[in-house]
Amino acid sequence: MPLSRKLAIVFLLPLFGLPVQASDAVTGIETGFTSPAGVAERCVRITPAPGGAYSDKDLEAEAAYCAIDFYAAGIALCPKTWSTSPGMALYDLSEGPYTGDRDGFMREACKEGKAAKDLAADRIAKFKPTMNGRGTSATFSTSSLLYYHFSRYFDMQAKVPVAVWRSMDRQAHLDQVARMGLALTGGHARMNHEGWALLVAADERPESYSPTDELFTADRSQIYGALLDSPGHRYGPQLNGTRASGWGKGQNRDFQETPAFLALRANAPLAEAIEAGIAAGRRDPLIAKDLAADVPRYQIARWMQDLTEIVLLDFIFSQQDRIGNIDFEPYYHWVEAGELKSKKAKHHSPGDGDVPDGAMLIRHTRLNDNDAGGKLPYANFAKSTQMLEKMRHFPPNLYRRLIALDTDLQSGGPVFGWLSSSFGLTEAQVTQVVKNTALARGILQDACDAGQLRFDLDPDGFALSGEGADVSLDCAAP
Repeated sequence: MPLSRKLAIVFLLPLFGLPVQASDAVTGIETGFTSPAGVAERCVRITPAPGGAYSDKDLEAEAAYCAIDFYAAGIALCPKTWSTSPGMALYDLSEGPYTGDRDGFMREACKEGKAAKDLAADRIAKFKPTMNGRGTSATFSTSSLLYYHFSRYFDMQAKVPVAVWRSMDRQAHLDQVARMGLALTGGHARMNHEGWALLVAADERPESYSPTDELFTADRSQIYGALLDSPGHRYGPQLNGTRASGWGKGQNRDFQETPAFLALRANAPLAEAIEAGIAAGRRDPLIAKDLAADVPRYQIARWMQDLTEIVLLDFIFSQQDRIGNIDFEPYYHWVEAGELKSKKAKHHSPGDGDVPDGAMLIRHTRLNDNDAGGKLPYANFAKSTQMLEKMRHFPPNLYRRLIALDTDLQSGGPVFGWLSSSFGLTEAQVTQVVKNTALARGILQDACDAGQLRFDLDPDGFALSGEGADVSLDCAAP
């Protein structure tokens, strides 16, 4: 279908009854809590995406998040005073010097910032509300929920953290977290401090924040956001890019000069494209220093697939803050009896004694920071820097799922109904997702029709054979 015709269809979709602003009208499995002041809070496990691939661990994590009582004696709340956006860190006090001493931990340990984790059994979650104000870092809490559920719809290799919707008594948030966050960030962490200043003002008078419905429940008694955890270690220039050209389009173009992205751009069989990407990427001294001299080719193949998934989601949701925000966890991989095996690594360098000699130490990508998508004003850098247009390799299953998604959204199918009713999105926000999905399909289908797209990204198959098996697809069929 020509792209112009596809876009014409987008604006004919029935979107009646959606709120004017993103709101607390989310749907799913609800758990109720009551604050000490008697305010009825709720945690919502958003209804799963139709056809989504959710693991048992995903569902267990959702249930665990929605079992957390913010006011229990064994749970401490601290303002997140690091990075650029304000939020709330939740700590398990079942072990450590403050065992059972919630008030003491919040009074003393919260001052330690990230290091507060060392004084508790663990940091078990973060509560991230929306924050889009002058001088702050852009944050839209619904974005984390969208990324989680759509990553499971696409059955992605790159892992996006489980996220649930959560509300909290706004007076309790003000008294126990926000005022402390403002005090602790005074004089440093400029964007974080500005965010806390706006949150304090909004907790005191919700109408001071606009749009109010994106931060507070309809009755204005509660603030709401996403509850999630995001373990991982930050990639360097080898995947995040050098960022030498500054924020915005510049660093997004730098991102496309990394070895894996250069391999995606190479119009050659997969093994040749990988070698070309490594060679071209190493021309940058920062990348050459960061990329291991003996980087496994399987690692590059995995990164190539990760990037197709990341760019596709970022394109669909108009993500504006991806570069520099991609993380990883280390795993060992080895071939045994003709099968690829894996085990999470204890360290970042070879040396675990319970894996075979010669096992590859591979970084598994975690897409943890997904809070700047979904809103219309956000800058869609994946779109404006033509990331999809430059790809010459793509996973066949990801392509099929994209075609199926676009077909469903265009026809008002089950996924469209779920998207429209589950996240509290506005009509305009839903329309943006539908429109961007149609654009993404149009770009990739045009490349497929022109014979410019190889469906050869199967990293595990590549690890076993050393080659990329190019799958033949009907470009228009899911």
